[in-house]
Amino acid sequence: MTCFRFALVLTLLGSLLPVATGETYTPGQKVSRDFNTFAKSFLTTHCVDCHGQTEPEGNLSLHDLGPVDEVNAATWKSVWAQVTLKEMPPRDMDQPEVVERLQFSDWIVGELTRVMSDKGGFHDHLDPNKGNYVDHTLLFGPLPENIKLKPTSSPARLWRLTPQEHITRLNELINQEPEYDPAKPGLRTHGDVVPTNHGGELKLYFGTDRIIKWQGGTVAYATAVKSVPAVLSSARTHGLENYPDFYTVNSAEATQIMGTAGDLIRYMAYGPLSIAKPYQITDDPRSIADKMKGDIRGLPTSIVYSTKIARPLTPVYELMRQEDYTDESLQAAIDYLFEMLTFRPPSKKESDDYLTIVKQSIEKLGKEDGVVLGLSSIFLDRDALFRPELAKSGQPDQDGRVMLQDWELGLAVNHALRYIKPDEELRTAILEGRMRTRDDVKREVTRMLADDSIRKPRVLRFFRDYFDYDLGGYICKDARALAKTGVSNRGQAHYRAMFDATASTDRLIELILKEDQDVLKRLLTTDRVIATEADKIYYGKRRSRAEEIAARKAAQKAAEELASKEAANPGKKKKKAARKKQEKVNHSVTPAELSGKELYARVSRRSFGTGSMRPERILATVPAEQRLGILTQPSWLVSHSDAMDNHAIRRGRWIREHLLGGGIPDVPITVDAMLPDEPQNTLRERMRVTRQEYCWTCHKKMDPLGLPFEMFNHAGLYRETELEKPVDTTGEIIDSGDPTLDGKVANAIELIEKLAESERSEQVFVRHAFRFWMGRNETLNDAPVLQDAYRAYKDNGGSMNALLVSLLTSDAFLYRTRGPSASAETD
Repeated sequence: MTCFRFALVLTLLGSLLPVATGETYTPGQKVSRDFNTFAKSFLTTHCVDCHGQTEPEGNLSLHDLGPVDEVNAATWKSVWAQVTLKEMPPRDMDQPEVVERLQFSDWIVGELTRVMSDKGGFHDHLDPNKGNYVDHTLLFGPLPENIKLKPTSSPARLWRLTPQEHITRLNELINQEPEYDPAKPGLRTHGDVVPTNHGGELKLYFGTDRIIKWQGGTVAYATAVKSVPAVLSSARTHGLENYPDFYTVNSAEATQIMGTAGDLIRYMAYGPLSIAKPYQITDDPRSIADKMKGDIRGLPTSIVYSTKIARPLTPVYELMRQEDYTDESLQAAIDYLFEMLTFRPPSKKESDDYLTIVKQSIEKLGKEDGVVLGLSSIFLDRDALFRPELAKSGQPDQDGRVMLQDWELGLAVNHALRYIKPDEELRTAILEGRMRTRDDVKREVTRMLADDSIRKPRVLRFFRDYFDYDLGGYICKDARALAKTGVSNRGQAHYRAMFDATASTDRLIELILKEDQDVLKRLLTTDRVIATEADKIYYGKRRSRAEEIAARKAAQKAAEELASKEAANPGKKKKKAARKKQEKVNHSVTPAELSGKELYARVSRRSFGTGSMRPERILATVPAEQRLGILTQPSWLVSHSDAMDNHAIRRGRWIREHLLGGGIPDVPITVDAMLPDEPQNTLRERMRVTRQEYCWTCHKKMDPLGLPFEMFNHAGLYRETELEKPVDTTGEIIDSGDPTLDGKVANAIELIEKLAESERSEQVFVRHAFRFWMGRNETLNDAPVLQDAYRAYKDNGGSMNALLVSLLTSDAFLYRTRGPSASAETD
């Protein structure tokens, strides 16, 4: 013991009160202890020896750290992370008891929440990226006897709509999507989320189901069609996004929503006449040929609409057809629009209040403008933008929990799977009072999961958020660096290929979900891919410089031989075409031999409206020993790269967090997290800087897991050389939490195979599913829910459906605990 520490202990000995041995503790309860008698004792006993006044570890000195305040909050956040993740004290030193560590962690969270309440608040413990801070062994293993869990629930809350959910609701007002066709299960169908366009923008296009002709390409078409962009913002750009704590609606968004509402109501009333000239609505485009002359690409006048009425004809349409109006016609339009936007019928008071608003607007602005403005107010109704889970009705049980019921419970179940309003069976069950028990929920969830015609885009959204494979089209690549990968860097070719790759991975996941056996394992180890023609390059092998030169020479020789034959046989068109095709060969890549049965896949709005009506993809098998599962598909590899190169750290962190359940503390602000700019060196060589002692504590958890993926370049192509050197694909699993997993691996394939067989990886997968469907991080009190969900998954052969039924009938999903924040939201 150092002199400093010894002196400090003597000074404090009379006042310190250590945590009582054998003290019972319920995780998450308020720790009613003060700094001097509790926290200071913990720091002195477990931290100051390494983080003292002289030469402290990591330049973090804790010897004079005082009570939590706004000045030292950042330091306390760091202490909280290190202690919670068991990084502090070091493993070779005496460790605090489990209860002592939990109490200290909860005390810091409570103090930071109190101190930062009027300074932006403290939210780190609510961040889904920090969900793994809860000890995995305690969640899935036996608890110490002095830890007593309380029955779990989720907080009462308002859950704001996601951009995808909101724009899909709006789409239901003006476009009729095709119904499910069992013969073409891959086609876009009613109930699917509105897809992004070729540029990755989430937009709602008006009247796409009526357009029969346009001038220019699809890009010009997209700019010509009246559209509405997603208004509600996402606080997060990757990973689990849909947490209620991270979302609200600001005044700028409200203003935009009002403008959008006016456009939608006019289109509901008048159809294309609200966005086009009368002559553009015809079944014979040739009759207006004289009006379509000139370069009108990208202009609204480049579109021709059919006369067929394809949009939903609603009470809003009937109301606007009348010269005058009645209270009954206004009420019908209000009630219809309210339920389309909130997914529930209005109460009599809500209906009457909106009737008053609309009539007042008509008195001031006249019928047409008054109806539009008055009805627009419904778009800003609380329940049109938020889904309430306030549990205002019902009596609390002995633990203060209230079970959701009726519309709150029904809409929670609906939201768990869908983006559109409840189907008739669920709606009827709610109205008849048959959505009030756990069995009611199980009945409806089981029914919907078994019905393929009921689209369940929220399930697919979970896998997008979990794997993060949908980011590739948004990573702006350096053109020169992209060209070196072997793929095309012309125009938008690569980005379009990445958006297509996302749709292909979507479709593959749906096929595996349809089989519903060993879902995670199959996603990690499948040798199947959904492929486009361009994927023969992306799934191909990047040739070495020597191989590329040899390929070019062989092609040149073949071209010369072909030219010689053409000279002897002039006028042979087929041979000329063959030579022209030969000239376009990509000599830097050995294309993958992909073949298989054709498939329909829901893609971006290539034909805008109905989607592609052709099977544009094939179900193929990847080249043996080069690919294995989602983590080796270009969609995932590119999503976890950067502008210039691979990102082994990001890939390794994903595996650590999503398959091993580990946590990584935030990068200290004093660290320059940049690799050296050394074009002559490989990524592995440049990453030597992360092996410095201060950095390696965290980087050993990530780098050895990400470096095996160096067998692929940053466009996702397989390779055997990097900078003309044999690529080093070795890696290692270190401190996984499961000793049977730890050890060296030769490449990404071996790493994936090892993790896919792991019980721990499946349990971590269940933890992420819990977070997605509960909208919050798990706590130790959720351990029984997680264990039940994992048991359901395993006992049913790795069934995602069984996992979902277990989660959606759990106490964490069904019960809410009211608190001060919930009361404020109700008011």
